[in-house]
Amino acid sequence: MSKTSLQVGQMIVSLPESCLLTTDTVIRSYLGTYVTKWKPPPSPLLALCSFLVSEKHAGDQSPWKPYLETLPKTYTCPVCLEPKVVNLLPRPLRAKAQEQRAHVQEFFTSSRDFFSSLQPLFSEAVESIFTYSAFLWAWCTVNTRAVYLRHRQLGCFSAEPDTCALAPYLDLLNHSPGVQVKAAFNEETRCYEIIAASSCRKHEEVFICYGPHDNHRLLLEYGFVSTRNPHACVYVSRDVLVKYLPSTDKQMNKKIAILKDHGFIENLTFGWDGPSWRLLTALKLLCLEAGEFTCWKKVLLGEIISDTNEKTSLDITRKICCYFIEESNAMLQKVSHMKDKEVALVNQLTLVETLWTEELKILQASAAILSNLQTTFT
Repeated sequence: MSKTSLQVGQMIVSLPESCLLTTDTVIRSYLGTYVTKWKPPPSPLLALCSFLVSEKHAGDQSPWKPYLETLPKTYTCPVCLEPKVVNLLPRPLRAKAQEQRAHVQEFFTSSRDFFSSLQPLFSEAVESIFTYSAFLWAWCTVNTRAVYLRHRQLGCFSAEPDTCALAPYLDLLNHSPGVQVKAAFNEETRCYEIIAASSCRKHEEVFICYGPHDNHRLLLEYGFVSTRNPHACVYVSRDVLVKYLPSTDKQMNKKIAILKDHGFIENLTFGWDGPSWRLLTALKLLCLEAGEFTCWKKVLLGEIISDTNEKTSLDITRKICCYFIEESNAMLQKVSHMKDKEVALVNQLTLVETLWTEELKILQASAAILSNLQTTFT
């Protein structure tokens, strides 16, 4: 909460470089010798995660204890959710969540030898310190809370970009998609600074914006969903895209190939302002009749081919939207029933419920827009 009103251009936070937790921090610490000697060179992310696990294990002896105590004990990124909860996510997000889990598990497995090399630093067995749950907590801490800070590439690290810095207390500022701020490291003051690019009234909570992310990205990367997020959307996968098209269309494979070649098979969405231009364009091309097929380039350029094509594509779009509305309602009912039975998972299920509720609102808004569009052709 701001004690005073904030004006555009006013400093919100200025954090000295010495307060940032970076790979430089790790190199200067007791872990530095082990990091610089390890071959092949560890990634910057592994160094940061190892430091966090080690410092958390140190407890009261850690100089970073005040900061560590501000961090969440658990996270709600999909990688931390129970598999039965992940299975309730929308299909495009579910696939990414499963990829994320596999990536983190492989990262942990491939890092075990490095963890073993740290045994001289501990009286306990490193296997009891660098557990998967401890590593997952550290990975989520960096993934959800780090700010961007470009470092000079050190030879002791792998070629992966070294761009993460943990900024104590700065990371307590919550996200709001409508807020505008400027956040960057000031080379002159040697501080990481956040400057207001929009005003904030006295006694209001001060927000920052993590970026123009949709809710899938926010949940995957940060573990939360933003209500009334202007960037939120519902993704249309390829199987749903062709769900209501005639199976007798002999040119369908060619049409799909054209969409692929021109980048119109991904990022097809419904948003608060209705179906995206990309989705409508893809469906107009897919709905071309045999005699219109040679006009496919004109479709991609946004030209109207015929009233019939416009009507047919809008009708298919409406059917897809209705399909998603039915799916959303069914999933919300399923989540509601699970909340009654799985008391221990209520928080995770509520998160999924919020996501589906937001998608349903978007689809209902799109359905109303589509209804108005269809009246122009009746």
